[in-house]
Amino acid sequence: MSKGTYTLLVELAADATVEFGAAGERDLSAGWYAYTGSAFGTGGFARVERHRELAAGERDARHWHVDYLLGHPDSRIADAVKTADEDAECEVSRAIEGDGGPAVESVAGLGASDYDCDSHLQFGPERAALERAIRAAHADSEDR
Repeated sequence: MSKGTYTLLVELAADATVEFGAAGERDLSAGWYAYTGSAFGTGGFARVERHRELAAGERDARHWHVDYLLGHPDSRIADAVKTADEDAECEVSRAIEGDGGPAVESVAGLGASDYDCDSHLQFGPERAALERAIRAAHADSEDR
């Protein structure tokens, strides 16, 4: 079973207010979101498939902040990028924001409650720039 760090590329088709459980409501703009998580638990990268099932409406239980975004009817997972055997959530998340250009920004306080970084969710208005930043961040984590 493979384990590591993953990033979901999520499209939000329309502006939305999303309730993120105990983290509260956030007004989100339509566009593209990158959520970086770790898959070091018993299921490893099966967690990514669980996220896909939730986004498709096949599951209801929300365990992580991203599940609230994925459960919104205007969201969909467009892609998932994985790096096996690397525990690099914060590094990848920070690199996505840094490499994505000035339009990419963090959504504060989401997905990082058990880490020392501000957020594991970034927003970018355009898919291409955000996707390039995701792929570069994962490639850099593999090179360490």
